[in-house]
Amino acid sequence: MDPAGGASVASDIGGEGEKFSVGNIYSVKVITGDEFRGIVMAYDPIPNFVFFDILRCFLIGTKPRPGHSKNTRMVNANFITGLSYLGKTEDPLDTDNFSVDLNGLRAKEALAIRQAEADAERMGVGVTAEAQSIFDALSKTLPVQWENSDILVMKEVRVRSPYLSDCVFGGTDAANNRVKKVLELERRRLQLFGT
Repeated sequence: MDPAGGASVASDIGGEGEKFSVGNIYSVKVITGDEFRGIVMAYDPIPNFVFFDILRCFLIGTKPRPGHSKNTRMVNANFITGLSYLGKTEDPLDTDNFSVDLNGLRAKEALAIRQAEADAERMGVGVTAEAQSIFDALSKTLPVQWENSDILVMKEVRVRSPYLSDCVFGGTDAANNRVKKVLELERRRLQLFGT
């Protein structure tokens, strides 16, 4: 038993190095109560870490097949409380069995670019931190965008520096009054009272 409470795991297939040979497949239970099935990808005896490759198909109890998505988990072997040997794979490091979903990667890249562009549009250029805080607060309740150093709300109402309620122009009276009210509440909330 180690100091953290993990039980020493006995194995009938050899010592730690042999037990954690690359390619061995195990059902593993760790001290936190987590359980998973994985293939040993690497074992480092100095810190006593085991690297498992966990396949999605493995989680439902089937054998791994080439091309399946992979997750890796690093476990301190001292914290393994249960270990059941399930078999051995032929060559888990064979790169011919790996595939990359290029369409999925391109879709993730496009999404990340769109998100970065949207984030950049929400950043005011040459404005104070106070102005950016007001913009961020307004954007939580109203559609806003920067137009130079002005905040354009609902594409019709303009809030000019120093971003006080008497600096609100344009739009219908109802829209103008709504923006003034939200601006006053947000300034109060942000404790950014103007003079």
